[in-house]
Amino acid sequence: MNPETLRFGPDGLIPGIVQSLAGEVRMLAWLNREALQRTLDTGFVTFWSRSRQALWVKGATSGNRLRLLQIRPDCDRDALLILAEPEGPTCHRGTESCFDGEAAPATLPWLGRLEALLKARKAAADPAGSYTQKLFAQGVDRIAKKVVEEAGEVVIAAKNDDREAFLGEAADLLFHLELLLLDRGASLLDVVETLHRRHADRAGGTA
Repeated sequence: MNPETLRFGPDGLIPGIVQSLAGEVRMLAWLNREALQRTLDTGFVTFWSRSRQALWVKGATSGNRLRLLQIRPDCDRDALLILAEPEGPTCHRGTESCFDGEAAPATLPWLGRLEALLKARKAAADPAGSYTQKLFAQGVDRIAKKVVEEAGEVVIAAKNDDREAFLGEAADLLFHLELLLLDRGASLLDVVETLHRRHADRAGGTA
């Protein structure tokens, strides 16, 4: 990305929307040319504070920084999508996203939060710990067995035409599949990338 091709506003600023790799919108703030260059140079998202009239590295004080992954301008090149890896909550309220609220619905990117939690549980695997920690401690055979068991429960619930039971069993299957993926050093995002690649191949007429 060439910063010289961007369209900054009359005030010298451009809006930046921060999104996690899982697709969750974390925050919106403003960048001037110096903030953008600092972001590119340091690898941590830096903004321009309109109230303080100064640069600020997101999370410099709290430790909840945003590790830069990629910056994409929009079609008019007057707004930025900043893909970042959050190192903790993003909002000053202590919530994961500035757009979190009491009435906020659960959306697919929430799976990214679940994955982060399960990664932490995996790092602290303990035969005497929580259910998740115990499964990680027991290893791939035990986790894989749970995936098979939950898959069978999903089929039974589907055939019984019980929506609540079906969704509950599907949630259990997804949870245990995520455990198996993490145990094997993979993630749901890797699965999504595989599906995306297959779809792109078929769309291109190569499969």
